[in-house]
Amino acid sequence: MKATVIGATGLIGGYLLELLLKDDHFDSVRVLVRRPFEPDYPKLEKKLVDFTDAESFRLALEGSDMVFCCIGTTQKKVKGDKEAYRKIDYDITVNAARFCKLNGCETFVFVSSVGANSKSNNFYLKLKGEIEDAVKAVGLKNVHIMQPSLLLGNRKESRFGEKIAQWVMPVFSFFIPKKYRPIHARRVAEMMINTVKSDRHG
Repeated sequence: MKATVIGATGLIGGYLLELLLKDDHFDSVRVLVRRPFEPDYPKLEKKLVDFTDAESFRLALEGSDMVFCCIGTTQKKVKGDKEAYRKIDYDITVNAARFCKLNGCETFVFVSSVGANSKSNNFYLKLKGEIEDAVKAVGLKNVHIMQPSLLLGNRKESRFGEKIAQWVMPVFSFFIPKKYRPIHARRVAEMMINTVKSDRHG
């Protein structure tokens, strides 16, 4: 099986790539990246992609048996520009699903958020909900949506507020409803792979 990962340089994506490379279920692993990517492994294939170029993006997904999308940005990275935020989170994820369909790849797994709702008044949750709705509408045979709460794990970038929350929330997690509890990013990555390997449809 050939797995393709979008967002392999992020927190979940990094764990996901590590697990895929170690898993014999997958013969090859392709990563789509915007900038040069350092690690080299025998079954790793790297493709530099301009995600705003539709044909380049579609071609980069050809031959995939399944696509994992962990793409995401932050308000800090886009300097508060909501349109720029949307172009990364929404456009890349939804276009990836559409190109999967065009290429005959029927399994798409992506990371959303707990509380995602296209009718929400919160920008982030509304956007995540709109992404979910759009991906579902593509008509793929298998769509798996991960909706984690606060992610635990070691990020390459520093997020002060999230760092504080990572220390505080686990202490009080007993009082928090299960779906809102912090979860380690590696666990999310494991579930993405397990869901695909279980061959669940819908």
